[in-house]
Amino acid sequence: MRSVEEHQRAVAELIHPRPPVTVALPDAEGLVLAADVTAPISLPVFDNSGMDGYAVRADDVAAATADNPVRLPVAEDIPAGRTDVPTLEPGTAHRIMTGAPVPFGADGVVPVEATDGAVDVVAISAAIARGRHIRRAGGDVAQGATVLWAGQVVTPPAVGLAAALGLAELTVRPRQRVLVISTGSELIRPGIPLEPGQIYESNGVMLAAAVRESGAEVVAAVTVADDTAEFTAVLDRYGVADGAVDLIITSGGVSAGAYEVVKDVFGRDGDQGVDFVKVAMQPGMPQGIGRVGEAAIVTLPGNPVSAQVSFEVFVRPVLRHAMDLPAPERPRRTAVLSEKLTSPAGRRQFRRGLLDHETGTVTNYGPPASHHLRYLASANCLLDIADEVTELAVGTPVEVWDLTG
Repeated sequence: MRSVEEHQRAVAELIHPRPPVTVALPDAEGLVLAADVTAPISLPVFDNSGMDGYAVRADDVAAATADNPVRLPVAEDIPAGRTDVPTLEPGTAHRIMTGAPVPFGADGVVPVEATDGAVDVVAISAAIARGRHIRRAGGDVAQGATVLWAGQVVTPPAVGLAAALGLAELTVRPRQRVLVISTGSELIRPGIPLEPGQIYESNGVMLAAAVRESGAEVVAAVTVADDTAEFTAVLDRYGVADGAVDLIITSGGVSAGAYEVVKDVFGRDGDQGVDFVKVAMQPGMPQGIGRVGEAAIVTLPGNPVSAQVSFEVFVRPVLRHAMDLPAPERPRRTAVLSEKLTSPAGRRQFRRGLLDHETGTVTNYGPPASHHLRYLASANCLLDIADEVTELAVGTPVEVWDLTG
């Protein structure tokens, strides 16, 4: 059997980054910049008021106190958005709002709280220093400065900065486009009454959610019966041959039974571009990888825990790496085992666990069988038990994959 590490390398060689693209700002959030961003303008663009108050000449209010306020006629009203900038004459004040352009000649803004708020003749009860409450042009960003860097994740503040600079687009590393196909004639969409022998489909929605959580794009999540014509029709419908998909993830149809549609479509002997292998792990032994046209394909087992654990071990880190996203691997931590465990010889076992971050201990959570999805749904880590280990005593240090990171 192939080792986990060998299969991880094989999957990594299969999935490649897409060329950079330029997208609208709302579509760039969460992606990684592929090029530096330089400021086409300065921020602030012009000197503007940092307070609601009155623009003045500092010398005119130098003697102002609460007991002896200085009174100045209000010659102009300057709201935010005013485009004609007036000149402040000596011995006058202009009422001004936050963000409004500072009038020529003014060298300070008195907050409205230090005045009586009048609109004709204002009483100012405090002196101010020159430059006080004025946000100078270029005080945040100088025109031509590099403000965002290639390799940086586009966060909401980064989107805001780009918008403030007048940029409508950013050049980013695009999302990987993933088609999820869940196979099985027994699978029924939730909401439809079950007949004997039928189960509700869960792998497709689970894997699609995992793809989105990894940062990639779900082209579609489709359920197909164990029918080769239906399976190939799905590939045609979503433009696999036309390069509309980067990765196909299937679940089910890869074991040794008679009705294994994925193997039937791609050839059980690997003669159709997909190699089906056994990986020395539990859960998740039956795996497959290859190419369908230009798209990579990763075929996962059908049991829900096997499918999701396989995605975590083989697919998620490679997807994130292909999009240059930070921390492609789940955080690895060492925790102390709180109970005795056994593990099959020759299989690297991934057990569901509950990690206590405060105490540094980990508890096995649920049986190891791959159909026990309820435990995976509440687990916060995977215990990574090496293939040569068959028994672990209480208090043994064990490596865990932190699923919350």
